[in-house]
Amino acid sequence: MNRIILYCRSGFEKECAAEITDKANELGIYGFVKLNPMSAYVEFECYQDGEAEKLVKEINFKTLIFARQMFVAGPELTNLSNQDRITPIVNAIKGNISRAGSLRVEIPDTNEAKELANFCRKFTVPLRQALRANQILLKVENPLKPVIHLLFIDSTRCFIGYSYSNNNSPFYMGIPRLKFPVDAPSRSTLKLEEAFHVFIPYEEWDERLKGGLNAVDLGASPGGWTYQLVKRSMMVSAVDNGPINKSLMETGQVKHFQEDGFKFRPKKNSIYWLVCDMVEKPAKVTALMIDWLVSGLCREAIFNLKLPMKKRYEEVKQNMFFLQEQLKEHRVNAQIQAKQLYHDREEITIHVQRIWG
Repeated sequence: MNRIILYCRSGFEKECAAEITDKANELGIYGFVKLNPMSAYVEFECYQDGEAEKLVKEINFKTLIFARQMFVAGPELTNLSNQDRITPIVNAIKGNISRAGSLRVEIPDTNEAKELANFCRKFTVPLRQALRANQILLKVENPLKPVIHLLFIDSTRCFIGYSYSNNNSPFYMGIPRLKFPVDAPSRSTLKLEEAFHVFIPYEEWDERLKGGLNAVDLGASPGGWTYQLVKRSMMVSAVDNGPINKSLMETGQVKHFQEDGFKFRPKKNSIYWLVCDMVEKPAKVTALMIDWLVSGLCREAIFNLKLPMKKRYEEVKQNMFFLQEQLKEHRVNAQIQAKQLYHDREEITIHVQRIWG
């Protein structure tokens, strides 16, 4: 098994490929990329034996922006028979994977592949039994052990591999399953909710997402992101020339400032969260976030960068570098994370936690 498979958003295969190539090169590992436009996955095949294993161990999955999941894989299995898919799959796994803790039978996140979803659910049960019978999969799921992945391209083709549970996405297909709240003002609310799930460890939610914190939402109208903050009993300054959802205003937790989000500055210095989902050039939004963080106006920030149609990876690298260098120059100690979330579209989401002391 000398390749890795990475899941991504359909249409962002080139960005995912460029990113994994960069990360591999930084480790002195070289290979080549295979991709099909709109396929929602990328292959990176290493030139040297054992280097795929090294990649999935040494690349911190959390640092990958465009990848939803990554795992070591062997060559694509093809011509699987409708009569017996399990035997060739088990034979392909033998000798490569043993004593895994769980199994995920997955599909690319495309409209075409959705037709395979029912097949994968039904196929998982007999395959799991066969893997346990062959002592490839533990009889009881163990979240600390490696995960076996099958990625079905169609009913006769799949990739087989494994990821490490301490360096992968914990979600099936790399996608958190969130339900749209019926009382939320817009579907954009799911972007901020997903960001909380991806960027903030659950054991820290009680402290970092607790009630009573003060927050600012720049570009708040109609209130999709404000909704997530209000739901967690925070006090929110919603900044936008447009209207804010009436039911949010009635909670008494929201103060609406009809101002330009780029000019607004809080009068009090007790803002914990700054969130921002404004439609503007990435460099302009990044500069605004730097200003807030350098000035100490907030403790944590989550914001979106809307990407251009061309040179999207280059745009992301440029803005991430600018953000990192400016914070370093001003001696701001911060942890920075970035991801193209499932609920993002032509954008990425960045999280910055300023750390004092």
